[in-house]
Amino acid sequence: MKENGGFFSRRDVFDVNYDCFASFILFLIIPAESPSQPTSKSTTQRLQSHQDSIVLCLWDCSSPPPYQDLCPRFSCTYLNIWGLNLYERLNLWFHVLLLHFVGVGSTIGAGVYILVGTVAREHSGPALTFSFLIAGIAAALSAFCYAELASRCPSAGSAYHYSYICVGEGVAWLIGWALILEYTIGGSAVARGISPNLALLFGGPDSLPSFLARQTIPGLDIVVDPCAAILVFVVTGLLCVGIKESTFVQGIVTAANTCAMIFVIIAGGYLGFKTGWPGYELSVGYFPFGADGMLAGASTVFFAYIGFDSVASTAEEVKNPQRDLPMGIGIALSICCTLYMLVSAIIVGLVPYYAMDPDTPISSAFASHGMKWAAYIITLGASTALCSTLMGSILPQPRILMAMARDGLLPSFFSDVNKHTQVPVKSTVITGLLAGILAFFMDVEQLAGMVSVGTLVAFTTVAISVLILRYVPPDEVPLPSSFQGAIDSVLTRYSSSSSKEVDVENSKANAITSSDNIPLLVSKETPVGYPIVEKAAVRCNFVVNKANRRMIAGWTILLTCIGVLVLTSAASSVSLYSSLRFTLCGIGGILLLYGLAFLTWIDQDDARHNFGHSGGFICPCVPLLPIACILINVYLLINLGGSTWTRVSIWLAIGAIVYLFYGLRHSSLRDAVYVPVAHVDEIYQSSRNSLS
Repeated sequence: MKENGGFFSRRDVFDVNYDCFASFILFLIIPAESPSQPTSKSTTQRLQSHQDSIVLCLWDCSSPPPYQDLCPRFSCTYLNIWGLNLYERLNLWFHVLLLHFVGVGSTIGAGVYILVGTVAREHSGPALTFSFLIAGIAAALSAFCYAELASRCPSAGSAYHYSYICVGEGVAWLIGWALILEYTIGGSAVARGISPNLALLFGGPDSLPSFLARQTIPGLDIVVDPCAAILVFVVTGLLCVGIKESTFVQGIVTAANTCAMIFVIIAGGYLGFKTGWPGYELSVGYFPFGADGMLAGASTVFFAYIGFDSVASTAEEVKNPQRDLPMGIGIALSICCTLYMLVSAIIVGLVPYYAMDPDTPISSAFASHGMKWAAYIITLGASTALCSTLMGSILPQPRILMAMARDGLLPSFFSDVNKHTQVPVKSTVITGLLAGILAFFMDVEQLAGMVSVGTLVAFTTVAISVLILRYVPPDEVPLPSSFQGAIDSVLTRYSSSSSKEVDVENSKANAITSSDNIPLLVSKETPVGYPIVEKAAVRCNFVVNKANRRMIAGWTILLTCIGVLVLTSAASSVSLYSSLRFTLCGIGGILLLYGLAFLTWIDQDDARHNFGHSGGFICPCVPLLPIACILINVYLLINLGGSTWTRVSIWLAIGAIVYLFYGLRHSSLRDAVYVPVAHVDEIYQSSRNSLS
C-alpha cells in the first residue's frame, strides 16, 4: 500500500463542475427514467446501496449530462472514493472581502499586543522591526505556496490536506497533529493576553473582579487565568451559532483593531519626534543581542503570522476559491506585515527595550509619556483585536479535525456537521474545551514557542508539497477492493500490450547499437552513419523518459531537504568545532545547490496541469521560491529553544502512538487498491459490463 495514494481523499482533487459530476454519477447508477418524472425519495437509498459502484472518474464535463435536473443540490455532498461516504457541506459564505477580515483579524493581535514586549526584552532589542521583517518574508514565501495549493485543492484540511495528497498519510497525520497544537494553543495564548488589557480598562492590573483576576496556586507556582478560559468558551459558543454570525462579529472587532493600529502609528510617531526617540539612543546599539538574538526573535514572532493559513482552512466555505483564496491570503498578509513593522519600530523607539512591560507594551509606552487617555484607546483596541485573533485561532481547528475524521484517522464524531448551522459543532466544542483548559493553566511564552513549531513545520511541508506537485504529482488512484476483478482484467490487458511495445522498442534500440547502418530510434534529423550520435540519442531518450525523470526528481527533492537540514543545523550549532561546522555547511550547501540547479534544469511534470482546479494562482519562481521557503522555515525551527522542542517532541510522540493504534487501523486507505489514473475509466466500464 502506497501512502501517496491518499491524494484523492476528498472532492476537490479534480477540475470538474460539481453539479455536472454529481449528475453524471446519477446517470451511471440510476436506471433510465424520463427526466420529466420526479425523482423518488428512494434515490438516496439507491445511492447508498451502490456505494461500491461509484468511482471518481476523469472525463470532460463541459456539457450538461441527462440527469442534471434530477438532483441539482447533490453536489453539496462530499464523496469519499473508497465508499462514497456522504458528508454535510459547510455553508458557502466567504468572498474576498470577508477573507480579508478573517486574515487580518486572525493575525493582528498577539504579535503586537503580547509578543512585542517579551521579544524586545529578551531577544531582539531595538532590532525588533527586523525580526518582524524576517518572519514576514518567510511567511510571504509560504503564502505563495499556500495560495497555489489552496486554489488547486480548496479543502478545510489546509496544510494537512495538502500533505495528504502530495506526501502521504503518515506525514499528513503528523502535520494535522501539529496543526492541532498550533491552533488550539494559539487560541489559548491569545486568550491569556486579553485579561491584562481588560484589567487596564477597569483601572489597573488588580481591578478585575476576583473571579476573573489571575490567581497563583499555592505550592505549584502556576498562575491561572479564569478570564481567559471564559473568553474562550464565549467565542466557542459564537462559532457554534454559525459562520455568518461569527464572521460579522469578527469584522466589527477587526475594524476597531485596524483603527487602533493607525492611531498607534500616528500618535506614536508624533511622540517619537517630540521626545527624540529615546529607545534608539542606547549605548548598546541597535543589536544588543546580536544577529542570533534577532533571528531567535524572528522565530518567536513568527507566531504573529499564522492568520493567513486560517484563511486557507475556510476553503470549503469560499464561493470562488480559485480567485478569492489567493487574494485573501496575499492582501491580508501584506497588511499585517506592514502594520507589524510600523508599530514595532515606533514602540521600541518610545521606550527602551529593557523597560518594556511584557504584558501590555503598547499601552504602557503611551502611558509613560503622559498620554493616559491614549492608553485607554489602545487598550480597547488591543482587547478587540485579541478577541478577533482568538476567533481566528479557534475557527480552523474544528475543520482540521473534520478533514482528518473524513479520512478515517479520527473518529467520525469529529466529522459531524450540524444541519441547521452548517458548522462542525462537535469539533468546535471539543476545541473550545481544550483551548479553555490550556488558557486557564499555561504560560503565554511557553505557548508562543510551541505554536511557532507547529506553524513552521506546516509551512515547510506545504512548500515541499508544491515541489512534489510540480515534479512528481501523484499518478495513482485508490479504488475499492470490490473492483479487483475489473482491475486485474484491465491491467492484464495493458500489461500484455505494453510488453509488446517494449519488445519493439528494445529491438529498435538494439538495432542502433548493432552493426546495422539504419538507425531506428533516433529522429529524422539525426544523420545516418554516426554511431556515437545514435548511441547518445538512445541515452538521452532514457534520461528524459517520464518514469526515470520522476524518480530522479523525487530523489532530488529528498536530497535538497536533507541538504537544507544539514546546512541550517551546522550554521546554528556554534558549539561545534569550526572545521566540522564548515564541512557540514559545505556538504549541505552542495546538496542544496545541486537540488536547485537540477530542478531548474529538468522540465516539470505535465500531469500537474490535471491536478486539482485549473485557472487559479500559480506559485512563481519554482523551484527557487519553495526551496527558499524551506530553508528559512527550517532555520527558524532550528533556532527555537530546547525546552520548546522537548515539549513539542512529546506531543508528536503522542500523535504517532495515536496514529499507530487508531488512525492506521481505521484509515480509508486500508482496503484501497491503487491503479494508474489513466485506467480508471476503463476499469469502471469493465466493472459495469461484468455486472450487466
